[in-house]
Amino acid sequence: MAGQAATDGAAAPRAGHRAVVLGASIAGTLAARVLAESYEEVVVVDRDRVLGVTGPRRGAPHALHAHGLHAGGYRLLAEWFPGLLAEARELPGLSIRDFGTMRWYFDGRPISRTETGLLSIAGSRPVLENYLRNRVAALPGVAVREETELLGLVTDAGRRRVTGVNLRSVPDDRAYRLDADLVVDATGRGSRLPVWLGELGYPRAPEERMPIGLAYTTRTFRRRPGTFAGPEAINPVASPAHPRGAFFGQAATGDCRLSLTGILGDRPPAGTEAFLEFARTLPVADIHRAISDAEPVGEASSFTFPASVWRHYERLDRFPAGLVVLGDAFCSFNPVYGQGMTVAARQAQVLQRHLRRHGTVHPRRLLRDMARAMTAPWIISTRGDLDFAGVPGARPARVRLYNAYQRRVQYAMSLDPVVTRAFMHVTGLVDPPRSLWRPALVARVLRRAWRAPAPERVSRPAPVRSGATR
Repeated sequence: MAGQAATDGAAAPRAGHRAVVLGASIAGTLAARVLAESYEEVVVVDRDRVLGVTGPRRGAPHALHAHGLHAGGYRLLAEWFPGLLAEARELPGLSIRDFGTMRWYFDGRPISRTETGLLSIAGSRPVLENYLRNRVAALPGVAVREETELLGLVTDAGRRRVTGVNLRSVPDDRAYRLDADLVVDATGRGSRLPVWLGELGYPRAPEERMPIGLAYTTRTFRRRPGTFAGPEAINPVASPAHPRGAFFGQAATGDCRLSLTGILGDRPPAGTEAFLEFARTLPVADIHRAISDAEPVGEASSFTFPASVWRHYERLDRFPAGLVVLGDAFCSFNPVYGQGMTVAARQAQVLQRHLRRHGTVHPRRLLRDMARAMTAPWIISTRGDLDFAGVPGARPARVRLYNAYQRRVQYAMSLDPVVTRAFMHVTGLVDPPRSLWRPALVARVLRRAWRAPAPERVSRPAPVRSGATR
C-alpha cells in the first residue's frame, strides 16, 4: 500500500525528467506526492536527518507544540494516501476526531457540540510527517536526500529559467550540482528565495504582514487516573476578553500535552509553577484541574511567532521558469488557527490540477491559482487577529462588520448545533467564509445573538501556593 498512488482522474502526462523539492516537512512531502505522478524522478532535499525521525529537529523548532490537520486537509490526504484513517489511528501521539465533538470554547463559552462529519488529525506533527514521508519515499522514482544543504539556485545563461540547485552533502562536505526540470521551494518561513531572486535580477515580492507577537509553551504531564472519562481535547480559543488560549490533548495512555498561548508579548512561562499559574488564568477550569497534581514529563518547549507573512509572488510581473514556491515559504499563517498543514495540502492540490491540465508548470499562472486557494484562510486568520485591539493594522468597515458578526456566530454556537456545524465547515477549510452569510444562517444567528454578546464570566481555580507543585 505504501507505494500506491491515489488518483482523482486520469494521471498527468510526464512533465519532465526530474523535479527537486527543497524541504521535507509537510509542504515539501505533499508536493513530492503529487509531482511523482508527473516526473520520472522526484528528489526531496532537507538539511536535517529526516528519515525515521519522529521527534524535534532543527528545521522544525515548533514541532513539539499542538498541531492539527483540518478536515479540508484530511480529505486530501485520505485521497492521496489510501488507508490513512486506519493506519494513523495506530500511530502513537495522533488522534482522529470529529471537529465538532471537541470541547471548543469561544469567549469563555462552550460550543454546542455535535457530529459534523469533519474528521481532523491532532497531536504529534513529527509522527504524522514521518508517516507521510515514508509513504512518499516508497513511491516509484522518489528519493530523499537528507543532511543535504542548499547552497543556491542554478539558472540558464539568461537567468530566465531555473535549471537546478547547488547542494552540499553535510556528512562528507561534498558540494555538487543537481539538474532539474522543476525546483520547488518548500523551505518554510526561513526561505532564502527573496534574496536569490534579487541576486538574479528579479524584483522583490511585496510582503503583507500581520504582527501578532504569538508565543507558545508546551509541556507534557502524566495525569492521575480518572481525570476524564476518556481521551479528551479541550481548546479555549483566545479572544479579546480572554486573550490567553490553550490546546489540551489527553491520550488513552494517561499522558496529556498542554500548549499555552499568549499574544502581544504575553509569553507563557516554562517553569512548572509559573506554567500552572498561567493555566489557572484560562477560561476553562478543567485544564488546570487536570494538570495541577499531575507529574511533569520532560522539559517545557517554547516557540515564538512574530507575524503572519504573505510574500506575494503571484503579483510579480516576472518570475523564473522552472521554479515554484509553496508552504510557509509562500505564506505563513498564525498557527493558533491550525491552517498551515491544510493550506499546504490545498497548494499541492492546485499543483496537481495544474499539471494535469497543462502537462507542465507555468509558474506565474500556478502562483496565482495557489494565491486564490490561500485567500480564505488568510482572511479568517488576519481578520480574527484584528479583533484584538493591540494588533496593528487598518480596520475598515468590512473587517469591523466581519468581526462583529463572528462574535455573534460564536455566541450562537453555544446554543445551536446547526450554527456549530456551519462554523466548523468554514474553520475546517471545507466551506468558504461567505457560507456563514447565507440568509437562513444569518437569521438563525441573529435570533440568538441580536445584540453584541458580553464575554462569559468564568470561575477560575484558586492561585497555586508557592512550593505546592513540583
